[in-house]
Amino acid sequence: MSHPASANRYFVPAPSHWPLVGSLALLLLASGAVLTMNSIANGGFVLMGGFAVLAVMLFGWFGRVIGESESGSYNPQVDRSFRWAMAWFIFSEVMFFAAFFGALFYVRVLSVPDIASADQAALWDGFKGQWPTAGPAAKDLFTPMHAWGIPAINTLLLLSSGVTVTWAHWGLIANKRQQLIIGLALTIALGLLFISLQAYEYAEAYSHLNLKMTTGVYGSTFYMLTGFHGFHVTLGATMLIVILMRTMKGHFTAERHFAFEAVAWYWHFVDVVWLGLFVVVYWL
Repeated sequence: MSHPASANRYFVPAPSHWPLVGSLALLLLASGAVLTMNSIANGGFVLMGGFAVLAVMLFGWFGRVIGESESGSYNPQVDRSFRWAMAWFIFSEVMFFAAFFGALFYVRVLSVPDIASADQAALWDGFKGQWPTAGPAAKDLFTPMHAWGIPAINTLLLLSSGVTVTWAHWGLIANKRQQLIIGLALTIALGLLFISLQAYEYAEAYSHLNLKMTTGVYGSTFYMLTGFHGFHVTLGATMLIVILMRTMKGHFTAERHFAFEAVAWYWHFVDVVWLGLFVVVYWL
């Protein structure tokens, strides 16, 4: 049972069953993935069951946290704990993408030139050390992605969404609820448009450019980096939708709105990662 927060008391939640539900979801997801990849019967149903249990856990657990926050159970010390947790989470995401950027750097700067060097020429006859390349064993021709077109439009969309979410934040601080709602709605619309254009780009790449996951090292690194980023944009848009729904219910004040700030931090992180992708993957 929660009590009003005080400056000298750290909130300790009651025992919860949601961690067990989350563990069950992870078990089903891992088992379903293994069964599906090995074409074992009912693997897909187990996998989908894992996603369903995960969704129930997310709604239930986060709903409980939201209820505790709105009831006034959290004091400034709890708020600082949440901020540190979100900061470390974003740092882990930075390292996640740093690993993939590092893989691309290794391939382009070290591996490809080394394979094309005089020492390796006998092994890979006719291979040229230039990027983009599908690798020395690739047979099918492909057309690489270019920066100007959908990627440039998506860059403009994400940069604009960073502006709109900041404008929404200003509205929250100034107690302008309408500005807050409009800013969040615009940010969500820009994010969903980004995802739609990226899906269209993928369809075009598969059908007309012969650029697939199997297109050697270029295809795998391209889809690995842009695909994981697209997943993060989808997750960020989902979180923004939740924040918008909470805003329309009257949640958040100018003084207490960490949930909004956490999602805004995450969205700005997604923006910065895309700028790196646009320069390194599409432009250079």
